[in-house]
Parts: sequence; C-alpha cells; structure tokens
Amino acid sequence: MLRALLRRWASYRYRFVPWVALHLKRRTIRYVPEKSKDKVISDEDVLETLLKIFKALFINDFSRQMDFFALLPEVKSKYLELLTIQFKRSKTTGYNHQSQNIFNPEEVLFNTLGFSITRDQSSLISAGTGVFVTKGFVPKGAVVSMYPGTVYQKYEPIFFQSIGNPFIFRCIDGVLIDGNDKGISKAVYRSCSKRDQFGPFQMSDITWLTPAVQNPMAVGQYVNNCSHNKAANVCYQEFDVPEYFPIELKQYLPNITYSHDIPVPLRCVVLVTLREIKQGEELFSNYYTIVN
Repeated sequence: MLRALLRRWASYRYRFVPWVALHLKRRTIRYVPEKSKDKVISDEDVLETLLKIFKALFINDFSRQMDFFALLPEVKSKYLELLTIQFKRSKTTGYNHQSQNIFNPEEVLFNTLGFSITRDQSSLISAGTGVFVTKGFVPKGAVVSMYPGTVYQKYEPIFFQSIGNPFIFRCIDGVLIDGNDKGISKAVYRSCSKRDQFGPFQMSDITWLTPAVQNPMAVGQYVNNCSHNKAANVCYQEFDVPEYFPIELKQYLPNITYSHDIPVPLRCVVLVTLREIKQGEELFSNYYTIVN
C-alpha cells in the first residue's frame, strides 16, 4: 500500500505547486519575460513546417485517400500536381499511384525535414522512455516534435484523467493537454475524435495512441526533463491552428478539443530545437518555465 502511494506521489508531485516551489533551486528553469515572448520561432515558421511534413505524409498515403478524392476532387487535382512536380525533379515521367513507393512515416520525416526521431529507452537512469534523433540532424530553431493529447480549457473537468498521470502539460494561459496514451485519457481522446469525425474525414490523428504512429512527430510527451548533466536542447512552444488549415491534413494533427462549448482555435504544442541536434542524441526539454 505504501509503495503504491509513493508511486502515485512520484508522478503527481510535479503538479503540486508547493512542492515545485520548494524544489525550484534543484531544477534547471527556463525564464520567459512575458507571455508574448514565449516564441523561439514565429507561428508562420511552425505552420510552414507542419504543412510541409503533413503534405508529404498525405502524398505518401495517396492511394489510401480515396474518400477525400471522391468528395473533394479539387484536393486530388492539387496533390496530383504536386506529385507531377516531384517526379519531374526525380527525372521520372508520368504518375501511377498504384506503383507509388510507400515509405514508413519515419522515412517520410527524414526525406522531408532531414531527420527522423523515435521513442527508445532514455539515457537517464530510471527515466523510462525517451525520444532520440535516429537519423540525420536537426538544425537550431526547427520544429522537431509535437505534444499530442486532448486539450482542456481551464474550466473543464480533468480530475479523474489526472490521477497518476505524468503526461499533463500546462500551457502559459492555463490550457491543459493530456498526453497520456493509456487508460481514461486514451478513451476520452478516442471518444472526442469519433465525435468530431466529419463523414469519412478524420479531424485528428488517433494513431499516436498506438505503437504504429502515422505522424512520426507526435511523441513529444515522452521527451524527458533536462538535468544539470543533460542540458535542454528543445523547448515547448504553443501554437493555435488557424481556421484555414487544410481539411485533408487535419488527420495528422495529434490534438483534439475536449468540448466545443466555446469556439476556440485548436491548441497544439510543438518542441523547437535550441541548438543543432545530431544523430543519436536524446531530446531534453525544460519542464519548469517561469513567466514574469
């Protein structure tokens, strides 16, 4: 019984404000002068990266997008045009989607952005799972990962989902993202995703709840906290998805709102590199951000 309580406390204490305040001196802290300055790169750069990788994933899944093409033929025309340009660059004539080379998502990430990442045993003792750059390198100021999960406004219920849950991310404005891929959290996300499905169109990615992810960047909840020996090489940056985000690419967004009582933009959190990160390095963030 005592061991079980200690395990619960070990995962909960990071959200217990008095405990955090007493232990700040033992932690590496990221200071942000004001809310508006918590941006390492611009929202335009974040959007450009997401559109770039999502379009590449969509094209890679081209033969599996028949529902979209049947209802939105203009989408098919747009991506056929992009495919034609790609094949011309590779000195390949014509296009036949049946003979298209299908890559796994990590290969698509590498071919598009020049790096790939994956989950593996952390290099930190007793830290569990971590996230590593497995191929290529990530330049400074690049979006390297996303924090998936259900997005809760400050007034929405999250008590039961939070019990024993170390994957709840608190945004600067108090919005919470539950990145747990198990238990109640998993069931809530699946339910919300099914609720928001628009006919055959998925409005969010549910594959991050499984071992076979279709968006390879949606592993940010497993990035470990930095230490005095392992400095942070990435930081969190909040990003609100604009209304004009292409409907065919929303299937790769690993976030969903808990409710639609008050219309608000979908909140995403991306991880941005603070320096160049090479193949084999583990990603480390800073769990403690102080906003003056």
